[in-house]
Amino acid sequence: MTSTPNPRFSVAPMLDWTDRHCRYFYRRMTRHALLYTEMVTTGALIHGGNPERFLGHEDDMPVVLQLGGSAPDELAQCARMGESWGYQAINLNVGCPSDRVQNNMIGACLMAHPRLVAEGVHAMKGAVSIPVTVKTRIGIDEMESYQAFEDFCAAQIEAGCDGLIVHARKAWLQGLSPKENREIPPLRHEWVYRLKKAFPDTEIVLNGGIQTLDEADEKLRPQKVGDPPLDGVMLGRAVYENPWMLANVDRRFYGGENPIQGRFAVVEVMRDYTERHIAQGGRLHHVIRHMLGLFKGYPGGRKWRQILSQQGHRADAGWSVVETALEAVRAEIRRAEERDRAVS
Repeated sequence: MTSTPNPRFSVAPMLDWTDRHCRYFYRRMTRHALLYTEMVTTGALIHGGNPERFLGHEDDMPVVLQLGGSAPDELAQCARMGESWGYQAINLNVGCPSDRVQNNMIGACLMAHPRLVAEGVHAMKGAVSIPVTVKTRIGIDEMESYQAFEDFCAAQIEAGCDGLIVHARKAWLQGLSPKENREIPPLRHEWVYRLKKAFPDTEIVLNGGIQTLDEADEKLRPQKVGDPPLDGVMLGRAVYENPWMLANVDRRFYGGENPIQGRFAVVEVMRDYTERHIAQGGRLHHVIRHMLGLFKGYPGGRKWRQILSQQGHRADAGWSVVETALEAVRAEIRRAEERDRAVS
């Protein structure tokens, strides 16, 4: 079985969020965490006419291309494209519950068609030399049986799937919004541990409801003595809302050194990238919208977010907006230090 890039800690693929700018920003804070693209549909890649728009990326490795689709020949074609653009693995989305993707036989609705998914996995495995994985839910709608979930996963493993990333909630395809589907169906982390015990030689990654590095560390330990440990944990919105947590991932999960010291250093290394993007016709907010949470829980964090949100969308906005926000943070830090001195 092909070995995937180390999945011990990964950041979830998030539509409209984990674009190339987001991933470049994250990579300044962690060298080792596994990153994912947004879901890219096979139709967009095959008929969009501009592969750079969907596949272009810069200095963000290791990164996985997530595809959305169900036609095996199209998935194979797009997997080849992903490999040629330097992605280190291909992941098939079998978890998104939105109406829009359901209508195109993409996402969580595919859990009702395990054989079709397996055909897609088999086709992609035959088309590329890099790993192919599947990101799935534990079920959809009235599917309540662990055995049905295991059977679905078994079909993908038999087809050659190198790893499964499991969002440990089922999805309701009718009646719940995508946001509600991330929050309302109960978490069943124990099903993922059970799956790993059933398939100890397959990489299994747990996703869903994990909020902190401490919790992620805990989830990597076997629930019972003698059971195989999970191969990785995946966090999504918790990272997006508080990206600075990534600065401690390399030390805690990979035995490496933290790659950067301090939030201000992160901002500084983003400057050249951002100014280059603007010079090429891009907008400031394309990049800095992913940086809004950098100072979360830090003096001046609210001011930072407010200034970037309010001023970053202007058509003529440049790096000076970020400098203004930084100065507001520094001012809040000075005030906090003065208050501390007055108390002491």
